[in-house]
Amino acid sequence: MRRHIPNTITCCNLLSGCVAATFAFEGMYLLAFVFIIAGAVFDFFDGLTARALKVSSPIGKELDSLADVITFGLAPGTMVYSWLCECAEANLGASVAVVVPYFAFILVAFSALRLAKFNVDERQTSSFIGLPTPANALFWGALVLGSHDAIVARPYGWVLVIALVMLFSWLLVAEIPMFSLKFKSLAWKANRTAYIFLLVSLVLLILLGLNGLSAVIGWYIILSILTQKRA
Repeated sequence: MRRHIPNTITCCNLLSGCVAATFAFEGMYLLAFVFIIAGAVFDFFDGLTARALKVSSPIGKELDSLADVITFGLAPGTMVYSWLCECAEANLGASVAVVVPYFAFILVAFSALRLAKFNVDERQTSSFIGLPTPANALFWGALVLGSHDAIVARPYGWVLVIALVMLFSWLLVAEIPMFSLKFKSLAWKANRTAYIFLLVSLVLLILLGLNGLSAVIGWYIILSILTQKRA
C-alpha cells in the first residue's frame, strides 16, 4: 500500500494543474495561481515521501514529469493565453487578435522539453541547468496577477508579454547552471548563495507584495548567472 502513496500525491499535483488550467481559461487568475501553488506543494512532498518510504520507482519519475507538464507548463501557459486574449481584444484588430494569444503555448512546449532534458541529464543531481519549471510557473502566475491591468491598458503591452514568453522559453532549456535550495547543512560557507537569495527575496516580497514573487524569480536567475561567472 505504501508504495502507492507517492504516486497518489503526484496525481494530486496533476489534478491541481488541471483545475488551475480550467480557472485560467475562464480568466479566474487568482484561483488558477492558488492551484498552481497547491501543485507545487504536492510536487515537493511526492519526492520527499518516496525517499522517506524508500519506494522510488521509474514509473513515479515519469508520472512526476507528466504532472509537472500540466501544473507548471499548461496551467501558467493558459494564464498567459487568457491574458493575451484580453490584451489583443483591447488593442488589436480582429484578425491579429486571433493569432497573438497562441504564442503563450510556446511556454508549454519548452516546459515539456525542459522536463524531458532533466530526466536524462545526469548533471542535474544537486543543481539545475536551465530554469526549473516550478520557478517559471511561479513567475508567470505572479506576473499575470500583479501586472494584469497595467499590461492590458498599454497599447503594446502584448509585445512585452510575448517577448517575455520567448525569453523564459529560452531560459527553460538554456545551458545556464542554476543553484538549488537543497541544504545539506546550515553552514554559511556551504550555503552562501542560497542564504543571500533568501534574504534578498524576503526584502522583495515585503516591499513589492505579490509582484515581488516575479521579482524573486528574476533575482534567482540573475544570482545564478552571477554565481556561475564568479565560479
